[in-house]
Amino acid sequence: MGIIYSEKPANWAGVFTTNAFKSAPVIVSQGKMDEKVRALVVNSGNANAGTGKEGISDAEEMCAEVARRLGIREEEVLVASTGVIGERLPMEKIKDGIKRAVEQLSPDNFSKFAEAIMTTDTFPKIVERELDGGKAFLLGIGKGAGMIHPQMATMLVFLLADADFPSHQLKECLKKAVDVSFHCLSVDGDTSTNDSVFLLANGMSEMDDVISFQQALNEACVDLAKMIARDGEGATKLILIKVMGAKSKEEARGVGRRIAVSPLVKTAFFGADPNVGRILCAIGNYPFETPPLVDIFIGGEKVAENGVIIKFDKEKMREFMKENREIEVEIELKRGNSSAIVYTCDLSYDYVKINAEYTT
Repeated sequence: MGIIYSEKPANWAGVFTTNAFKSAPVIVSQGKMDEKVRALVVNSGNANAGTGKEGISDAEEMCAEVARRLGIREEEVLVASTGVIGERLPMEKIKDGIKRAVEQLSPDNFSKFAEAIMTTDTFPKIVERELDGGKAFLLGIGKGAGMIHPQMATMLVFLLADADFPSHQLKECLKKAVDVSFHCLSVDGDTSTNDSVFLLANGMSEMDDVISFQQALNEACVDLAKMIARDGEGATKLILIKVMGAKSKEEARGVGRRIAVSPLVKTAFFGADPNVGRILCAIGNYPFETPPLVDIFIGGEKVAENGVIIKFDKEKMREFMKENREIEVEIELKRGNSSAIVYTCDLSYDYVKINAEYTT
């Protein structure tokens, strides 16, 4: 259990999953978009998804319990959950967790919050940014390792600032930040039922420079996206796919995603197998009108030119792929001036093991 509490009412914005089977906490939090908020409660281990009306009732009860403990209104509490889908929340344990979390509220406990929301994550994900020369601050906390794929945000992320912006401006800022970060992230091609990104700003610093705030927010979200890709379930490598020369940003991102979700490409990177044909095949699965004269680079070395795989030192490339935990793949489509970066990871034996035994 984790709780975030604001000393004064905060404006907020949220971006949520596009999965048709939205979890109860997503539905409850989305219903408070027009409210100022004071707190957010989150549990790990149980997604409270696929639980019907009873799940909605449980999520609302979580909000009510936090409100009662903090002396605020239930409408001022947001809720999020992560974990196994299809099981009711153990509400007595939840209430006890809320009680203990409220008792431990402290500005210094954000690292404990980050640990509390972990499921199959192997490390807590925290980013910090100074704003306005240190007069204001932005804190980002995320979780996510599996069931990660764009259509929104693909995990739980909590962004907290003492800057002063109205909700409509926060929504615009968050939309832009998500677009360059979490929308470009894929671990396994599955968009979760619980994906949520929350941005809260309570105005206590009175900082209102939207340009510098947007820059800091973008950077924080990109850093969190990279952390999540690096910590993909069973992952051993972070893979950055840069697609250039596309006709549009949508095309660039679409090509990058085709590569990012290919099990054949991902397993090749895990095995340090420089099988360029798998990358070329993944690119070809994008619905081009005509095949592009694509160039492909791995770690800066050209391995395909004009759609044809060329000769390169495979042993040297194999050693490069073995030794590096972060690998850059560049795709030049030669079709236009648009580009995009997609973040993903390799696919290992451990991913299968983790998810084959997830509920057992």
